[in-house]
Amino acid sequence: MNPQATSPSPPSREAAEAACEIIELLEVLWERGRDAVQVTPVSSSQLRVLYSLERQDGINLRTLGELLGSSAPSVSRLCDRLQALGFVERTPSPVSRRELTLHLTKRGETYLRELRAQREEVLRSVIEAMPRSSRVALLKGLSAFRDSAEDIAPVRRTDQADRTA
Repeated sequence: MNPQATSPSPPSREAAEAACEIIELLEVLWERGRDAVQVTPVSSSQLRVLYSLERQDGINLRTLGELLGSSAPSVSRLCDRLQALGFVERTPSPVSRRELTLHLTKRGETYLRELRAQREEVLRSVIEAMPRSSRVALLKGLSAFRDSAEDIAPVRRTDQADRTA
């Protein structure tokens, strides 16, 4: 058996750890950005529903459940909440009277557009805080981004990440 196939190499492991840190930092940065600008908060599961409907407008609950890896009752409850917020609309299916199709409403589209704009603003502030050489290097790696983001919003770092600093 090839030992490299069972265990990632140290650079791969460090890159994966750095990527995980970036995701955690983004969650913190985006949450702070959401506090600064009023946008109706939705859960991460609800956000996944909105993204899915944006990509595949008009799908039914069963298909959405398959995309999310969730049961139909769970997906239905998520859609109930999103419909109550005015983000999702259910309409009769044109192919089956027993099915409903799901659509992102204009309000849902606006929410995603505003959320992305907020996130982009947060990302831009992080990227602009980086030296020019690091902005160029961002295309090749995540380390410079992580360091800059921690300057703006310090969070607890793991021992592994300290090795790469």
